[in-house]
Amino acid sequence: MREFLSSFRDERLHKRISKDKSDGRSPAQRDRDRLLYSSAFRRLAEVTQVVAANSGYVFHNRLTHSLQVAQVGRRLAEKINRDYPDRSAEFEGLDPDVVEAACLAHDLGHPPFGHVIETTLNELANDIGGFEGNAQSFRIITRLAFHSPDYEGLNLTRATLCAVLKYPWLKDTNPTKRNKWGAYLSENDDLKFARELYPNGYEQSTEAFLMDLADDITYCVHDVEDFYRAGRIPLHLLGAQGNRETDYFLDDVFERQETLGKKSIILRRSELENIFRELLFVTFPAMQPYRGSKDQRVGLRSFTSSLIGRYINGVSLVDTNGTIRPHLKPEYEDEIFMLKELTWTYVIQEPALATQQLGQQHMVRSLFDKYSNAAMRPSEWRLFPTYYRERLKKADSREEKIRACVDLIAGMTELQVQRLYSRISGLSLDSSLNDPLA
Repeated sequence: MREFLSSFRDERLHKRISKDKSDGRSPAQRDRDRLLYSSAFRRLAEVTQVVAANSGYVFHNRLTHSLQVAQVGRRLAEKINRDYPDRSAEFEGLDPDVVEAACLAHDLGHPPFGHVIETTLNELANDIGGFEGNAQSFRIITRLAFHSPDYEGLNLTRATLCAVLKYPWLKDTNPTKRNKWGAYLSENDDLKFARELYPNGYEQSTEAFLMDLADDITYCVHDVEDFYRAGRIPLHLLGAQGNRETDYFLDDVFERQETLGKKSIILRRSELENIFRELLFVTFPAMQPYRGSKDQRVGLRSFTSSLIGRYINGVSLVDTNGTIRPHLKPEYEDEIFMLKELTWTYVIQEPALATQQLGQQHMVRSLFDKYSNAAMRPSEWRLFPTYYRERLKKADSREEKIRACVDLIAGMTELQVQRLYSRISGLSLDSSLNDPLA
């Protein structure tokens, strides 16, 4: 048994190309460091989480979010290893470095301006296999990022690649989640390599589950923090006994769930209402609208810290039908759901964000039209950065050329999109020496 587990762990840490010289780091630690130093990771500093950081408030962006997800993911893995030292071998092993690396990588494929552009790019790329942020993250780490002339991508271990796969399947292969997938057909060989040791159909690996959970924990908490600071989420009213604001919020949540057809949530309305009220009444200190006083800063930090600690400590191992898996307490899953709904009610549904997103979609659609048309005419390839011209020259099909255009736009920062759109549309006549994509 021990020999089998040792072999299993060795295979988990196997790379497609084994050329790394020993430098004292484990293979998973090298994965983590390669991701941290990649240009794709640095780009996340100028990619929106929910609202752009240039709105006058210090909002989280995709970079700060990813760093916090990595911290929470690592603590989840360490907590399980600490609490169950004799059982980790029973559920595939659990490496905190693998979880942290996957957390750093999970949002690399997130396009500029958030999920609204993910939907837009999916529509624009529909005839070439679509666009999905998770699949784009996998494409970046296996193909688009650079580390060595000997191979494409970052040459990450099988364990890390598998841990990045929140949705470990190709498009249209999982009948229960047709709108989500984790890899494009062009990366099918990499998907097979990543999943070779996990032939469990559509089930996430243990480390992918922890990456996914860390993502949920992190963004539900820091979105609430951000928008309370900005005066959008009225926690001071929601946390007060007998306030009508709580009723307004709860009515909005369940009307939205009814529209989405989520009957299982609607049937649990009274239970979820009680969970939400107790969460705020018990854990959130009574406050006034946020003005930034020392007491408010301390109280808010204590609130967010207690929530994250609460959810990390709420994870345990559970034997489900003979399979050992990490598990979060159901009541904590409900709390996370209700915290996410705060951002939907008070931010995402607001007209100000909707009109802004309409403009963002217009910019991206315009750039796609320009680039996809130019990709079919070699005389216009000078519009593309050098690397993408090289790809167009090697492309054997229209699909490959359009995919190059999608990769280019999805890999831009938000400032690059705005500057490039202004230049192409003639709204900006700045110097030709200033390259928006430099």
